[in-house]
Amino acid sequence: MAESGEALLETPLAGLHRRLGGRMVPFAGYAMPVHYPAGIMAEHLACRSGAALFDVSHMGQAELRGEGAAAALEALTPADVRGLKPGRQRYALFTTMTGGIFDDFMVANLGDRLFLVVNASRKEEDFALVEAALPAGVALRRLPDRALLAFQGPGAAAALAPSAPDLAALPFMGVAEARIAGVPVLASRSGYTGEDGFEISAPAEEAERLAEALLALPGAALAGLGARDSLRLEAGLCLYGNDIDETTSPVEAALTWTIGKRRRTEWDFPGAERVREELSSGPSRLRVGIKPEGRQPARGHTPIHAPGDGGAAIGEVTSGGFGPSLGGPMAMGYVARPHAGDGTALELMVRGRALPARVAPLPFTPHRYAR
Repeated sequence: MAESGEALLETPLAGLHRRLGGRMVPFAGYAMPVHYPAGIMAEHLACRSGAALFDVSHMGQAELRGEGAAAALEALTPADVRGLKPGRQRYALFTTMTGGIFDDFMVANLGDRLFLVVNASRKEEDFALVEAALPAGVALRRLPDRALLAFQGPGAAAALAPSAPDLAALPFMGVAEARIAGVPVLASRSGYTGEDGFEISAPAEEAERLAEALLALPGAALAGLGARDSLRLEAGLCLYGNDIDETTSPVEAALTWTIGKRRRTEWDFPGAERVREELSSGPSRLRVGIKPEGRQPARGHTPIHAPGDGGAAIGEVTSGGFGPSLGGPMAMGYVARPHAGDGTALELMVRGRALPARVAPLPFTPHRYAR
């Protein structure tokens, strides 16, 4: 969020959002649309049934160039960056020296350079972290002059196919340069909704033309931050600052799959000692899915207790809300390991009242990525 009295930044699509009735709210220092006139529920369901367009231009984009760029990045992450083939992208974590998660990010190999996308709320910290670790001959170039759009849903590829067949043919986590409606773009087949779709980087000055072209495609709808949040929570995907932060480890967060096989033999990434110990002995707590009984959702910071136990909390909800596709409330949070098994009964303390809930497998809604 912006500091009190500090002017909010705007993305290149701010004018389009206002023109189309977007309700603008502060988010990570930017004025961003939380929803449009159709509302969060309709926007969420449009993404699950057709294709929805999200403005994610507040995210940080950068290029890493030079001999040894991949090795330099590996000094900050347990991901296997050197093994990433050209035209492929990977989800990764920056880790701290104490084994916490500094941020999560995407890295793509474009052949002659690496392309990074980091969280809006952490981009200054992330870029400073990377720049401080670079050897001579490797340089980070920030890309503030680029917009980023997410075109998500089961109809996204078919809608794009006539104008951008190369993108529609990409495999999951593939990345390529192409043109959409004459606009040069860099697109990956990935997203943050659990659906098939694309994340599309384009020159800022062409962003509005690109957005209008995408919205003109069959079945396309505009969607805001509200639907993006309910979609990612149904998909069991973490939000930095809520579900993961510098106090959580990749093992606690159930993100051990981001640690490359080779990295597990070298143990030369920040925080490797803690990660190795937790992989061996198990962490004290784990991120789990939670399904409250009834209709009342439990929001972030809700204490979690064992049923009938008047003692200390065994965990805390980190994200919670209503799942439009799920048809009920859902949450994620951390619980002590003995209480982390699927089906384990829990009590959520909402406004002084204990609400029954159970540990539920993630994701709540099955992923439908292109395979």
